[in-house]
Amino acid sequence: MSRAPKPLPLPTTQARQIWLRAQRLDTRAPFGEGARAVADAIAHLGYVQIDTINVIERCHHHILFSRIPTYRRADLRDAQGVDKSVFEYWTHALSYISSNDFRVFLPAMREHKREGHRWYASVTPADTRKVMRLLRAGPLTIRDIEDDVLTEKEHLWQSRKPSKRALQLAFYTGVATISARQGMLKTYDLMTRHFGWDKLPKPASPKEITAYLLDRALRSQGVVSLDSICHLDAPSKKAVSALIAARVRRGELVPVAIEGAGKQEHWASPAALEPHDVPPDLVHILSPFDPLIIQRKRTNLIFGYNHLFEAYVPKAKRKLGYFALPVLVGDEIVAALDLKTDRQAKKLLMQKWTWLGQGKKTVGRKELKQKIEEELDRFERFQLAE
Repeated sequence: MSRAPKPLPLPTTQARQIWLRAQRLDTRAPFGEGARAVADAIAHLGYVQIDTINVIERCHHHILFSRIPTYRRADLRDAQGVDKSVFEYWTHALSYISSNDFRVFLPAMREHKREGHRWYASVTPADTRKVMRLLRAGPLTIRDIEDDVLTEKEHLWQSRKPSKRALQLAFYTGVATISARQGMLKTYDLMTRHFGWDKLPKPASPKEITAYLLDRALRSQGVVSLDSICHLDAPSKKAVSALIAARVRRGELVPVAIEGAGKQEHWASPAALEPHDVPPDLVHILSPFDPLIIQRKRTNLIFGYNHLFEAYVPKAKRKLGYFALPVLVGDEIVAALDLKTDRQAKKLLMQKWTWLGQGKKTVGRKELKQKIEEELDRFERFQLAE
């Protein structure tokens, strides 16, 4: 029996460059423009998280703007509602996903249809029949249903409208899909009608789903661990671990030891380990839900930055601010900006500026601040557009 290969030492500086290249944050316009760029970006990243907080532009628009300089909100609407190249479903959170990956999520839809969904256990057969009757007549929003008798919530994020709960259950079971959004107002349609299908595609097999999880992480993270591949998905770790071992034996993956990671194992493809420089003047103001930030322990290991999401922290205890945005310059996170968009006054408000890492150094800070302010001007124009 051959021994497992010894992990290659990997400095955090190189791990950063690999991850930034995988995230396509090492170049200004990696995906082009328009709805096609949106579809390509989401396909490459695997998913783009959706969130309701809008103190600045919501995170799904913000994440796409970080990788598509000419991004317009209409591009996402077109990708979802016209091209139908992306759809919404649950990953570790509600997200936009490439329609090419639809089959991977069908087993979860079938499981919810067969066994129900714990969030919507209160949905009655009568509620379902009513919603399905309306859906068969055509797409609808919750505002189109006016005869609900409000009920108590079963959990914090749940609607008090029984029809909305029934629509959401239809969404999770794959009967309905979100065919469009206006802000956070969703339009629901029958899944088959939206995509023009006679019936749903064949679900992906467990083996295909495992390969999808690993390939998605390798494509968008470059260097991966079991935790980063199976973020908030512990049940998948056993199968993913077995697939990693098989690929290591075939020489398709290489074990690496990231500086400071201790016993946590990481892997990369040989091609990902090739040297690559990140332009030092490239500036990105990132969403706290950006894939580079959302896995806090990984971001802290590789960038030395522990992001604090303080929207739900009492004001007196906040360190970075209500909705702080990390600022990436080259391959360093150098600041966190607590911003707010005043849409009536048509300006971007700076609540707090916190220097971090290399940004704490006084040498060269004037030039660094100027670079960030130039990007802030562009960011403000995006915030106030449309």
